Amino acid sequence: MVSSLGGPSRAYDGRVTVTDDVLAERFGEHRTRLIGVAYRLTSRLSDAEDAVQEAWLRLSGLDDRQRAEIRELGAWLTTVVGRICLDRLRSAAERRERYVGPWLPEPIVTPLGGRPGGDDPLETIVRTEDVRLAAMVVLDRLTPEQRVAFVLHDAFDVPFAEIAGILGVAEATARQHASRGRRAAADAGPPPRTAVDEQRAVLERLVAAIVGGDLDTVVRLLHPDAVLTGDSDGKARTARQVMVGSDKIGRFLAGLFRQYGAHRVDAGELVLVNGDLGMAFPNIPADGEYRALDRRITGFAVRDGLVTAIYDIVNPDKLTHLDF
Repeated sequence: MVSSLGGPSRAYDGRVTVTDDVLAERFGEHRTRLIGVAYRLTSRLSDAEDAVQEAWLRLSGLDDRQRAEIRELGAWLTTVVGRICLDRLRSAAERRERYVGPWLPEPIVTPLGGRPGGDDPLETIVRTEDVRLAAMVVLDRLTPEQRVAFVLHDAFDVPFAEIAGILGVAEATARQHASRGRRAAADAGPPPRTAVDEQRAVLERLVAAIVGGDLDTVVRLLHPDAVLTGDSDGKARTARQVMVGSDKIGRFLAGLFRQYGAHRVDAGELVLVNGDLGMAFPNIPADGEYRALDRRITGFAVRDGLVTAIYDIVNPDKLTHLDF
């Protein structure tokens, strides 16, 4: 017999349910998608993986009768992950109030050009526009309810009736939450992703200008309203406040290179940060007149040949899953 979840099954009290092995296999088929759901909802890869693991524990803990009642496993798991992430979002709001300085999403870092062979789940997740750092920053401005309703409905086609159940509100209220989230995303949303080759050309020109001490060129390569955001939680050195404006950011970058040594840019590795070009820097010890450089991921957003945003993530708690 074949159950509604697919695969070999056994009968239970007149119903049909899958075996544990088949259930684990079916869950594995949905895992990448579920991590994508949870990451969009929490902005933390570690939280996303925890939420997906908790969803598996809830699924595997069901008895035969409960498993037999699941008609569409992917939809059931998405709903469960949505509920788990909503709880995490609500508790995170209080933690954010104690955070030192600006807060940025935990980055998903993948190799430039991808890994040969296989299909890395993280590379699959970052292929879509809505997980770019610029887009994730917008999601972080929404209320937990707006974020859950907007992401689940617009990105994953979850019906409003199910979203209402997750939020514990009427269906009309769930629609309102999604609408408000959609408007906020539209008002502040970034432009479409620039091709990586174009991003690389702009970044190489920017770095060359900084290394060469050509401040005028640095400023010209930054959008007039460019934004630089550093995330450290007070645990490493970066910009303490959000910085806006090409001239201000250009002078800040030039000053950094004087303090840390322009030659140290060679220690950075070009990577993809949430699908856009960025750089990974290891810890670099102090050297004579030059300061020690903290381990960091620096992401960039490029539009029309100009850098519009720089995201400098140095909080070690957000880099624990990286091996550089």
